[in-house]
Amino acid sequence: MQKYLNMIIKTAEFVKSSQFVKDCPAKPLPEYAFIGRSNVGKSSLINMLTGQNKLAKTSSTPGKTQTINHFIINDEWYLVDLPGYGYAKIGKKNREVWHQNTLDYAIKRENLCCFLVLIDIRLEPQKSDLEFMQFLGENGIPFIMVFTKADKITKLKIDSAVKAYAEKMVEVWESLPDMYVTSAEAGLGKEEVLDFIETTNKNLKNEF
Repeated sequence: MQKYLNMIIKTAEFVKSSQFVKDCPAKPLPEYAFIGRSNVGKSSLINMLTGQNKLAKTSSTPGKTQTINHFIINDEWYLVDLPGYGYAKIGKKNREVWHQNTLDYAIKRENLCCFLVLIDIRLEPQKSDLEFMQFLGENGIPFIMVFTKADKITKLKIDSAVKAYAEKMVEVWESLPDMYVTSAEAGLGKEEVLDFIETTNKNLKNEF
């Protein structure tokens, strides 16, 4: 049986919203960025992981998150809520600005430890997800894959969806990133994701 480090989130506080990476918090702490296609369930997952129902604002309208949003967790690390990519009811010019700001953040943010790329497990492999992960890989930016909304389908379909992504990824990747299956509704995957963050923080403790 997997033994987890049992990270306990005692405090989770909003720090600031930034349009550009240069405006992000200066305090050098390990940073974990959450991103995914619009309406992937990002805010719901963040709220589930932190145990705070209203930490990240949820909405049925794609494109709700429009800035780089920093939250400080246990005064030890940053959780970052980034604008989603893909479809959103905003103009093309705004989408392009968001996209460029996200790429700048990914490349220039020095204390960024890892991207958590959120993927709707109900869908077949999406081009936008694959292209963003390809960008991260080409630029040497660590990331893990976090499947969301697992409560919406059966265990058999969950296994099939994860396998489909793995098969698609191995077409271009020599090794696969870690993959986690989650459900904000059911609390599934909370220990696993937080354990990954806790373990990474421990491994990086001499760098901050």
